[in-house]
Amino acid sequence: MNLKSLIALILFISLISCHSNKNNWTHFRGSNMDGHAAVEKAPLHWSASENIVWKVPVKGQGWSSPVVYDGRVWVTSAEKNGHEFYLFCFDLETGNLIDEKTLFTAEDPQRIHGTNSYATPTPCVEEGRVYVHYGSFGTACVDTKSFEVIWKRDDMPCDHMQGPASSPIIYKDKLIVHLEGTEDPYVIALDKKTGETIWKSVRPKEIYDPLEPVYRKSYQTPIVITVGDRDLLISNSAFMCFAHDVATGKVVWSFKYGYDSTVSQPLYYNGLVFVNSGWIFLDGKPNFTRQFAIDPTGEGDVTETHQVWMYEDEVPQIPTPLIVDGKMYMVHDRGMVTCLDAMTGKVIWKEKLRGNFNSSPIYADGNIYFINVKGFCTIIKPGDTFEKVAENDISETVKAVPVFVGDKMLLRTQNHLFSIN
Repeated sequence: MNLKSLIALILFISLISCHSNKNNWTHFRGSNMDGHAAVEKAPLHWSASENIVWKVPVKGQGWSSPVVYDGRVWVTSAEKNGHEFYLFCFDLETGNLIDEKTLFTAEDPQRIHGTNSYATPTPCVEEGRVYVHYGSFGTACVDTKSFEVIWKRDDMPCDHMQGPASSPIIYKDKLIVHLEGTEDPYVIALDKKTGETIWKSVRPKEIYDPLEPVYRKSYQTPIVITVGDRDLLISNSAFMCFAHDVATGKVVWSFKYGYDSTVSQPLYYNGLVFVNSGWIFLDGKPNFTRQFAIDPTGEGDVTETHQVWMYEDEVPQIPTPLIVDGKMYMVHDRGMVTCLDAMTGKVIWKEKLRGNFNSSPIYADGNIYFINVKGFCTIIKPGDTFEKVAENDISETVKAVPVFVGDKMLLRTQNHLFSIN
């Protein structure tokens, strides 16, 4: 093996080790953004007072999920009326507050939907830096050791209409954020070291300008996949999904599904991309959502050529599905869980859970965790039939994704952050 190959192998192993570290949780839905926790043990039984390691209040309101790196837990929040935007750092073992910052302020903030918050985007973290994003209200990078602000941006406009929700992601030297509102929606890649713009891709005006403004908005969080020798940013925006060359921002392919308010994150499994349409409005039918499986190897408009399957019966609009061992598990906002064959879209089983859901399911220690808006959690065993393992109730509002590190689960509720074992 030559020196160049050896260095590449070492870097690859280091990257895998970082992403699979059971003590870190770096992005929305985990370090690999696939809803899989790299832990060997996860809690099965708890309540508001049972098996609680610590419980701490979190000032303000936010539906963002925590992220964890090197023993520190990072949480964003905002004043309920949107005038101040916060970042908190807690000690993972004790729950003690290590640092608190007000990063941005707004004199006259945009209105948000009643079910949203001003701090819904989940931050992302890596060695030495945590990145926070509050939509058009501001994006910042903070040093995780000194707690000093490294850079800030508050010059990226977006009329969110219903408030920010898209989470930022780290990719190599870039921080990628989506600002897709009612006017000129766009995705932008920033230099993660300086905050300067590397590229910006505005959705095609010839397609989006004829749409009513309400149908241009999107709240999804993208993923990056490798297809052949190219890395693609998969971005399921309002009306259509785009695959960008992540190095340049150039659109490689697009897929049209129509309408708006995409929230659910894309998935990638066994050579297929899975994207959610957001709300579909058809005469005589209640609002509904479609899940698509797409072959990502095409170029140009692949709507008619690269769809593998489509499913539209009780597909969630907000929670992101989860794929485990070739099966897709998705919980509808109103509680119906559907298990599909990920490669064919065929139904394996369906089961109704209690309550309504915003939080996405997470796979940890051989089980899948579904937590409803009222904090009631149903844990199941993945498989060909519905098999319930446990039920637990934290008795507080939950919209964030549960985080699994070590042998503990971190759960952000409306008013608190819990460590559970």
